[in-house]
Amino acid sequence: MDKKQTRLRRARKTRARIAALGMVRLCVMRTNQHIYAQIIDETGGKVLASASTLEVDVRKDVANGGNVAAAAVVGKRIAEKAKAAGIEAVAFDRSGFKYHGRVKALADAARENGLAF
Repeated sequence: MDKKQTRLRRARKTRARIAALGMVRLCVMRTNQHIYAQIIDETGGKVLASASTLEVDVRKDVANGGNVAAAAVVGKRIAEKAKAAGIEAVAFDRSGFKYHGRVKALADAARENGLAF
């Protein structure tokens, strides 16, 4: 197995566990250039809130979308949008990525701004 297949296998296992819980999930996707976060409903059919380094407001704050500072800004924005949508608690879906660096920075910023997981 290569790295991508291994990551996707981990992601499938995590999503199956989250589906069994029946919770709204905070899904994180990262690329070399950007980081994206979405809050997806229990059925997996509808995106309730989203934030990424491609947004104009985020691009004003950070010069590079592929670093820890940018991930922290996205984490803060997704928490604010979730609270505006009435969502307090989510299950964290890291899409098979390791929990360090940008993924950890996004999660910590979301927790600091009131999102529970």
